[in-house]
Amino acid sequence: MHARSVAATTIALLGFALFAPVPRVSAAGAPAHPLVVAHRGASAYAPENTLPAIDRAAALGIPWVENDVQRTRDGELVVVHDAGLRRTTDAERVFPGRAPWRVKDLTAAEIARLDAGSWFGPAYAGTRVPTLRQYLRRVEHNHQKLLLEIKNPELYPGIERQTLQLLGDEGWLDRSHRAGRLIVQSFSAGSVRTVHALRPGVRTAFLGRPAAKDLTAYAGFADLINPSHSGLTDAYVTGVHARRGPHGDPMRVFTWTVDDAPGARTVAGLGVDGIITDRPDVVCRALDSA
Repeated sequence: MHARSVAATTIALLGFALFAPVPRVSAAGAPAHPLVVAHRGASAYAPENTLPAIDRAAALGIPWVENDVQRTRDGELVVVHDAGLRRTTDAERVFPGRAPWRVKDLTAAEIARLDAGSWFGPAYAGTRVPTLRQYLRRVEHNHQKLLLEIKNPELYPGIERQTLQLLGDEGWLDRSHRAGRLIVQSFSAGSVRTVHALRPGVRTAFLGRPAAKDLTAYAGFADLINPSHSGLTDAYVTGVHARRGPHGDPMRVFTWTVDDAPGARTVAGLGVDGIITDRPDVVCRALDSA
């Protein structure tokens, strides 16, 4: 399928309200497809967590993008996945004496010097690690929606409050964004609780798979439970849907990271509400043909 056709199909698939009641159905009465979320942007096609990656997702017609937020030594929020910069930048070459090249040990100005694209391919040479402010502005420019992960919060005391402050400064905490354009998630239950306590109106998600017996407790502060697709069952998804989150809606399930058509059809069959993927076009085609 041509990319433009994929984009049009995808926009149609993702037109359903994010927090519609379970079971999700289209206007015609057919089951609604899961939302498709571009993992670190369309990261199979452009360097992860960069502006080109979210632009590529936009070109494919993917409204939802996911990213990772960490903090520099001098307090700037930046978008990068690993605690260290060695895998996705040339930090080792630029700063040979600064091992292990952790985000928390370099200043924002130092990180801004790094090439975050050449590792992926020569076409992306010179791509930079974006600040969260730059990233938010590009997502807004693209009319996209954001699944924002607070990464390694134990390394960055107070990062929840700082992230929320920046989101507010950039207009991302108004009613329209909170209602359907923003979810904040973390692998740390404590971090998710903190976000919910600071800004109860923000939709939140826990990354992981709590025991079924603990889901009621998680429903007090998380609107979604976002587990790995590995070993996911329809019984678990049903158990999540049976609880109502802090905003009174049934809890949702976004699963990760599914990059192939059979996997996408399998997890859709389990009733998940969202699929996080490096290859959103592949997943969209699979859902459209199911």
